[in-house]
Amino acid sequence: MQDNDQVKFVTILTGIADYYGKTLAQGVIELYWQGLRQYDIEAVEKALWEHTQNPDNGQFMPKIADVTRTLQGRTQDQASIAWSKVDAAVRKIGTYRDVVFDDGIIHRVLSDMGGWIGLGMKTEDDWPFVAREFENRYRGYKLRGEVPEYPPLMLGIANAQNAMSGMQGQEPVLIGKAEKAQQVLLGGTDKPMIAMTDASEKLPEFKPRLIAA
Repeated sequence: MQDNDQVKFVTILTGIADYYGKTLAQGVIELYWQGLRQYDIEAVEKALWEHTQNPDNGQFMPKIADVTRTLQGRTQDQASIAWSKVDAAVRKIGTYRDVVFDDGIIHRVLSDMGGWIGLGMKTEDDWPFVAREFENRYRGYKLRGEVPEYPPLMLGIANAQNAMSGMQGQEPVLIGKAEKAQQVLLGGTDKPMIAMTDASEKLPEFKPRLIAA
């Protein structure tokens, strides 16, 4: 959450507290804010209301740990669904074709892990470890409430070779909901995910120092 979400957060939290017949001191509200501010405001709001419907402990005012548990459980489900799309695409389409998923975070995670072509080089023995890495990275973005920059599509072998030969590329395959995948395609960026700048471009007077052995 951002600083400008704090008023909304306090309103939501005090509303939940009223529901449970509790009055929260300012210091307690601050504890909740600090404990949950790493998450997106909409996700926190949903988790708080979900707690009220939990048949196991929904009769008690949610603690920070309760909200965190709900949020982490949801992100695990989301990560599993995202991986199932990737797994199906690799097995049914392969990494020869370009693909566009209906979730930009999938693109970013796959890019962080070496790209679509690299994924196709993994063996069946590698696959459980690849799945775990993907889900952990995906959950990291979700838990931070972050929408990172991502490539517009996952480049496949065919178009990588076509680009090198100056040939026209094939249209990508849309994975998942076609309309959302098209939005992902339009919202992506071709610039490097990690910026690298030569120091001399920013520091014209910069001269490396030689350190005597």
